[in-house]
Amino acid sequence: MTNKSKKFYVTTSIPYTNAPPHIGFALEAVQADVLARYHRGLGEDVFFLTGTDEHGIKTLRVAREAGRDVKDFADEMSGKFKDIVKVLNVSNDDFIRTTDEVRHKPAVEKLWKKLEKSGDIYKKKYKGFYCPGCEAFKTDREIIDGKCPIHLKKLELVEEENYFFRLSKYTKEIEKRINSGELEIVPEGKKNETLSMLKQGMEDVSFSRMKDKYWGWPVPEDPSQNLYVWMDALPNYISAIGYEEETDQFKKLWPANVHCIGKDIMKFHTIFWPAMLLSAGLELPKTIFVHGFINVAGQKMSKSLGNVVDPFELVKKYGVDAVRYYLLREILPTEDGDFTYEKFEQRYNSDLAGGIGNLVARVLGIATKISNFQFPISNKFSNFNLQKKIKEEQKKYKLAVESFKFNEALIAVWEIISACDKYINEEKLWETPSTSSGQAKKLEIINDLFLAIEEIGVLLEPFLPETAEKIKKAVDTQKAENLFPRIAK
Repeated sequence: MTNKSKKFYVTTSIPYTNAPPHIGFALEAVQADVLARYHRGLGEDVFFLTGTDEHGIKTLRVAREAGRDVKDFADEMSGKFKDIVKVLNVSNDDFIRTTDEVRHKPAVEKLWKKLEKSGDIYKKKYKGFYCPGCEAFKTDREIIDGKCPIHLKKLELVEEENYFFRLSKYTKEIEKRINSGELEIVPEGKKNETLSMLKQGMEDVSFSRMKDKYWGWPVPEDPSQNLYVWMDALPNYISAIGYEEETDQFKKLWPANVHCIGKDIMKFHTIFWPAMLLSAGLELPKTIFVHGFINVAGQKMSKSLGNVVDPFELVKKYGVDAVRYYLLREILPTEDGDFTYEKFEQRYNSDLAGGIGNLVARVLGIATKISNFQFPISNKFSNFNLQKKIKEEQKKYKLAVESFKFNEALIAVWEIISACDKYINEEKLWETPSTSSGQAKKLEIINDLFLAIEEIGVLLEPFLPETAEKIKKAVDTQKAENLFPRIAK
């Protein structure tokens, strides 16, 4: 049954173009893809957005260090993010770039004017400590030994006159929306962290930088300043769907159902972005899902340590679904995860090659040896316990996906796989029955297993779309072959 009247709008964050994509973005992209594919499977009208955040000091500095034109450099890096999305078999409907003069820039300017009209933009001199890695000024509470706690680098002292946004004006209202559940933050710990920041009080935030120090769109009616990252980047979620002209698509899709983001940019999505939307008179997103980082062998990924995992190389070596499976099964969705090639290969061999791959091969191998077997002989299970087990795991799977517990959803699928393996072993399916009743019983068992495998394929589609398609083709081929049983023989 389709439900096209119900929309589902999901986004990733937009990564910086100061470096090629790493496995952390791959995690976020496939998490969002699971949600998009799952809701499409429910018949909903899904729109899935990703893109790149290209303006700012980081891309500018890296381009200059490389002796490159900054726009050319951003074009190249953005292209790499487009490529990794394709390589990972991510089903996004659109890809927005913050350097897009046609779709993005007009929407940003419109939003700026809305904030101005609300009396929430003002100019003042400011002196503060700035982290280029975060593209953000740090408060005293956020500074540890003069360094950014995330990038562990000495902060830069910046003093200049900028435009500011009255963030402090909206903290009480945001707190109210979070507590009421109107703005859901997942997991609970990140919700509490956001509420704690709000209770401590939020200072007004700089929304521009001097033109000669920052790459970005000029402030409307003041070309001496460029729009700062949060004013430029966060509106991508509305610019891509037609905010500037308030198209039918925008009216249909906004507010977003889910923003998928990393924990390092949580404050900007759970506090800054809602405040901007409130100022502009727009609805808040429904849910903000916050995932953790991926470490490598217990260490944070960094170029200096030489341990950055290239998702392109990983897919090239192991295949796209192996990479997707590891990210979704091994990495706990809302916590920091750890990557090693040893863990990757162990998970691949035990669950993919030795799990679903082995089950499908066993059942197909047995079925193709029976000349008079035609699947399905029945659309009903003969084994009530197997059918009951599948229904139980389907419920767990649904609850897990809708709670962003992707690993638990996959555990539910593998419980069905284990139940099928157990069924095969208990019934000794590989043995040849000596009686006609035994042969009929064997056909019923194989039919049960085919029904189970079909359901496994459906459940796997959001997670492992390539594997799910292979399962479907294998079952469909068996159906087609058995319409004309072994005429040649």
